[in-house]
Amino acid sequence: MSTSSGINADLGLKLKRFVTPDHPEVNYAQAEKGIKAWLTTVDHKKIGLMYLGAIAFFFFIGGLLALLLRAELWTPAKTFLDADAYNQVFTLHGAIMIFLVLVPSVPAALGNFFLPIMVGAKDVAFPRLNLLSFYIYLAGATFSLYSIVTGAVDTGWTFYTPYSATTGTSVVSMTLGVFILGFSSILTGLNFIVTLHKLRVPGLTWGKLPLFCWSLYATSVIQILATPVLAITLMLLVMERTLKIGIFDPALGGDPVLYQHFFWFYSHPAVYIMILPGFGIISEIIAIFSKRRIFGYWFIALSSMAIALIGFLVWGHHMFVSGQSTLSSIVFSLITFFVGIPTGIKIFNWVATMYKGSISMRTPMWYAMIFLFLFTIGGFTGVTLGTLSVDVHLHDTYYVVAHFHYVMMGGMLIAFLGGLHLWWPKMTGRMYNERWANIAAFLIFTGFNMTFFTQFILGAKGMPRRYYNYIDQFQSLHQFSTVGTWVLALGFTIILIYLLQSLGKKGVIASKNPWNGRSLEWLTTTPPVLENFTYTPVVIHGPYDFHKPIAEFEYGIESHGHGHHDASVHHSNEESVNA
Repeated sequence: MSTSSGINADLGLKLKRFVTPDHPEVNYAQAEKGIKAWLTTVDHKKIGLMYLGAIAFFFFIGGLLALLLRAELWTPAKTFLDADAYNQVFTLHGAIMIFLVLVPSVPAALGNFFLPIMVGAKDVAFPRLNLLSFYIYLAGATFSLYSIVTGAVDTGWTFYTPYSATTGTSVVSMTLGVFILGFSSILTGLNFIVTLHKLRVPGLTWGKLPLFCWSLYATSVIQILATPVLAITLMLLVMERTLKIGIFDPALGGDPVLYQHFFWFYSHPAVYIMILPGFGIISEIIAIFSKRRIFGYWFIALSSMAIALIGFLVWGHHMFVSGQSTLSSIVFSLITFFVGIPTGIKIFNWVATMYKGSISMRTPMWYAMIFLFLFTIGGFTGVTLGTLSVDVHLHDTYYVVAHFHYVMMGGMLIAFLGGLHLWWPKMTGRMYNERWANIAAFLIFTGFNMTFFTQFILGAKGMPRRYYNYIDQFQSLHQFSTVGTWVLALGFTIILIYLLQSLGKKGVIASKNPWNGRSLEWLTTTPPVLENFTYTPVVIHGPYDFHKPIAEFEYGIESHGHGHHDASVHHSNEESVNA
């Protein structure tokens, strides 16, 4: 019996392909060609890829600035940068990495590409608004880059007053750039929420939604509620600099601590804007490569919403030494510990999912393992810094720098790399070199720990952050940390090379479902067709039901625009059936 007839017999359904002359099976890259078609497209997949390209460019710039920082710290005195240049470099590194890379990375790039496919929609709810969000992002990025060449900002990425209100550097253009970027973030979040509420296909209930979608939903809520606070704060700072209105500057009758309250009311939830989508990616990877139904689905889904809520209540733990009352500090410290509960639930459930699973250690799974190790360290050190008595001593030391990077880079960026390797075959139709991918993952893990675990030791010994010079006793640790950045840079360079090589003629063509996943993005063509599916899918099983045959998931009704309601099975190749 042939493979297709075998499926037909198993399900007792009529086999029918939904491809018509009006809707040929042409992938999204072939459907619209040329630069103009890309720049004016409203296809969410192409917009996601344009975001990915822009984010990779800014990551390259931010990474070069990080290498400059660490190279300057090779010696206790001046190496090659003067003090002012050093301040400008670490400010631009932080601002670019946070506002141009980490905040938009997963939602704008991978989320834009896969969220509509995961819910079975043709596109996001507002396709033109989606394209506008991208151009707003480019506009904000342009202002930020303009600030680099016109007296780069030297305030630190937090733009703390009163210094930011009085320094002669390009604070206005940089803060206007971040202000503009906020609108892109808000519009993207709005688009995702409406898409999840209104465009889910038949059968896709909230309980069958992939956890990546849940994480983007929680992220979108934070983006819409928190980002306006940052926008207003930065506009007040610009008004103070240009119109001399006394809001934050004590010389004008303002209160600099008020700026800290406003800024961290956004920026601590922004930590979860950056990390929550990473949680969603890790949930997908662990389920797929363990071949097990996710343990505690609703606990993971609702813990994302809990993190989004609690994240608004803990901004004061950034201000333990800013003069706030002892009672306020105790309350903020207590609430900070509560944030660890939903995060701990996720880590426990991921480990429980892997328990007795049929684990396949492919590249995305290696990144998930790296994530679990690094993010757990970041979480535990966060609890340490949330402890009032300890934070007073560790505040403004390299311990904080290390903690922040273990959460953001060890968490968010590693998850992003895992998601990129998970979905690269689906996005491009090509497989990358698995051997080189594993080597790169090992180098990134090694280089990251060399760089930042060393900084925990530096901070515990009393090395203050953001200092241009340091005492001789810290030199060996600083040099070891700097060597770690070179290992990191090598790992990222290898990733760039093999991903670009996979797009060439020597790249191995990817099958429709190389990882044997169960969510909707694995049931469409590779790469996806222009409108994502050649049929309207109907969801009859959950995205993590790995105990069911893959054939049961390839089920759909109604061809595009033809109103045909004959229940049918859709399949593309024997590979997915034999899985």
